Order: sequence, then C-alpha cells, then structure tokens
Amino acid sequence: MKQILGAIRKAVEDFNLINDGDKIAVGVSGGKDSVTLLYGLKLFQHFSPVKYELEAISLTLGFDDFDLTPIKEFCSKIEVPYTIKETQIAKVVFDVRKEKNPCSLCAKMRRGALYEAVKERGCNKVALGHHADDAIETLFLSMLYSGRIKTFKPKSYLSRTDLHLIRPMVYIKEHQIIGAAKRHDIPTVKSPCPADKNTKREEMKQLLKTIYKEIPTSKDKILTAIQNKDQLGLWFE
Repeated sequence: MKQILGAIRKAVEDFNLINDGDKIAVGVSGGKDSVTLLYGLKLFQHFSPVKYELEAISLTLGFDDFDLTPIKEFCSKIEVPYTIKETQIAKVVFDVRKEKNPCSLCAKMRRGALYEAVKERGCNKVALGHHADDAIETLFLSMLYSGRIKTFKPKSYLSRTDLHLIRPMVYIKEHQIIGAAKRHDIPTVKSPCPADKNTKREEMKQLLKTIYKEIPTSKDKILTAIQNKDQLGLWFE
C-alpha cells in the first residue's frame, strides 16, 4: 500500500481534499476501487497531518443476489463504521422504467441516494474511488459523445446538499489498485447489474487499451495534459 498511500497523500495536499475535523463517508460499491480507497484512507489516518473521521456507506440497489457481507466483515476488521442503505434503484431502472440505456438514470439515482445517506450520517464530505484511468476514460467519453473537453475534478462542492465530493485516488492507476487489492486480500463483491461490462465506459476502456499498446507513453501524456492548465491550445483566445 506504500504507493497507494503516497499518491493519496499527494492528492490530499495538492487539492486540499481533507481538513481538520472532517467527517468523511466513503461510497463503497463493493468493487476493488472503492474498498481499496476505504482501506487507504483508514491507513492514512495514522500519519495524516490533519485529523478526520471515517465511515463507509453502501447502497443495496435492490438486486436479490447482492451480498455485502464481505464488506461488512472487512469494515468491522479495520474498525470503520459501516452503513448499508436499502434502495430499489434496480427495480425502478429495469422493471418500472425499462431503460434501454440504464446507466445514466442509475448513476443519477445512486448519487442522490448516497448523498442522502451521507447527510443522514452527519458527514460533510463524500469520497469516491475514481482513479487516474477513470479520469482519462471520462475525458474521452466527454469528447467523443458530448463534444466537450472535460473530466471530473479531484474536489467538487455539491451546493444542493452542502457536501464536498473528493477523489483521493486521482493520481493512482488502475493496475496499482489491482496489485494492492491482491497483496492485502482486500475483499470485493461482484456487481449483479446486467449492464456491467456492457457500457460505453467499458467500450472506452477497451479503446484506450489499444491506444496504450500502440503508444506506450500515451497514458502518462494524457494525464499530464489533464493537469496542464497553461498549455491549452484550442480555437479561442
């Protein structure tokens, strides 16, 4: 976890993600990214220059075969309070609305339910497990499908809920998370969503793999471009 913790610390310092007295809720989907973030923030508490409280929150989504027991046991092991919020998001998206492209509506409903649970727990910040590869995928999705050069920010203020959203793993690449999860036996729960691995993001992930293979330095160059605010060469003054 040394690389993970070093990258978390750099992100916290560069983007002022955590302040003294913060109560942070980690949105835990059950995947490797969110659970690794939870573990990383728990370890970071031991040497962080700022002091903060930490919790974990998961949404059930309404799938019958979504067993969060491994996450519950892991939270108990690392002594992090854990909340499971019951929702019926899957039934609304797939059974009621019968969405052909369910991801957008599902994401919107999940965000709303998560933020509500975070507020109920008295937290002022919510941390998500998005990493560097996610930032690149979001950039390409935005360019190719929305005509915008945009990706998510390491820190955002959600005015409607009076919450700060932070992404402490923006400097971490996916292969580093995979390695850390294996080495430290970090538990995961497979998503039961029928749209899993069948999304535009997954298509973008595969496209980028081809680019990285053809141009081995391209991932680092794209990450540099995302951070290089003074070298934007577009068609406007």
